[in-house]
Amino acid sequence: MQMSRCGQSAAAAGSGTGSWAVAMAAPRSFSAAEVRARCAEGACLVRCRRRLYDLSGFVRLHPGGEQLLRRRAGTDVSAALDGPPHRHSANARRWLEQYYVGEMEPGEEQIQPEPVDEQEVDAAAQTPARMDPRCKTVDVEKDLVDWRKPLLWQVGYLGEKYDEWVHQPVDRPIRLFHSDFLESLSKTAWYVVIVVWVPVVLYLSWVSYTSLAQGNTRLFSSFTTEYSIPVHKYFFPFIFLMGMFLWSLLEYLIHRFVFHMKPPASNYYLITLHFLLHGQHHKSPFDSSRLVFPPVPASLVIGFFYGVLQLLLPEVLGLSVFVGGLCGYVIYDMMHYYLHYGSPKKGTYLYGLKAYHVKHHFEHQKSGFGISTRFWDRPFRTLIPEETFEKED
Repeated sequence: MQMSRCGQSAAAAGSGTGSWAVAMAAPRSFSAAEVRARCAEGACLVRCRRRLYDLSGFVRLHPGGEQLLRRRAGTDVSAALDGPPHRHSANARRWLEQYYVGEMEPGEEQIQPEPVDEQEVDAAAQTPARMDPRCKTVDVEKDLVDWRKPLLWQVGYLGEKYDEWVHQPVDRPIRLFHSDFLESLSKTAWYVVIVVWVPVVLYLSWVSYTSLAQGNTRLFSSFTTEYSIPVHKYFFPFIFLMGMFLWSLLEYLIHRFVFHMKPPASNYYLITLHFLLHGQHHKSPFDSSRLVFPPVPASLVIGFFYGVLQLLLPEVLGLSVFVGGLCGYVIYDMMHYYLHYGSPKKGTYLYGLKAYHVKHHFEHQKSGFGISTRFWDRPFRTLIPEETFEKED
């Protein structure tokens, strides 16, 4: 007998070098009546053949939207995993196994749930999801690292297995450092970015505008005074937007060539650096404390680019470009957080961008490097292709 897709996912999650597994005892049996009762109470249980999964803590994170999952509560989603409209990747199937809770009782897996009340679905979507404070666990005996210890100093020893391991996401937080102080510096709440950097953007914008208003800024004045071009204060909005545009390019280049560098398997230090910069985010993509850049290391990077602009451009002009780029960075960080934790309305720009970014995490790690925009993926030919769907038997 051919193993079902769900059975294959479960087997992949529990065996093989470099794979992770759900730590579970003997599966519990659920009756159809019990599943219906729990769904009526607001839980989101789905099944794949006889295997039952509780997605209550994941509904608000689902790229297709919360209502789509809630409408499928109590139903068999095995056909939906293959599509249409979307064929779920192997990583998405492994991710599903983290929410496995048991089996349907024999003979009851074909029983259909009661009709779903659309008003109840909408009301549930407006209610904040009760996130389970306990993260789903991997099998600590079979995984390649010891999750009971900080991971940063372990991943360098994975060698050739690192790339496969880091791109198999799990739903649990990661501890990087032994030191509580260093660990706290590596975590940042989303609103800290606004509190720290928005006042800086506002202040530097005012400084740039008032400095340009003095009329002393001229382009190419270091080469020639006769043909230098005056930069008026009315140019500031355009210079600011140019800075934001340059940031979008920088965002793409950093994400592609720095965050997604493939460290040599023999280099412990480069693997460790990669995991610190970005690998930990791909391993645990829904860790809310590590979705935005911490202010301390961000200050060092931002200071470096400020110095570069001051060397290349007149002081006030460089500052004007810089503050536009800084604003672009703040927007990028906020959008990145929202793409992971927000629930954009279907059909909107952010809805498509969220689905695009989740595909980058779960299926297309070598493409889709644009986060706040897909613009640069087009000329650099890293755009994630539109899914061409052919239903499998």
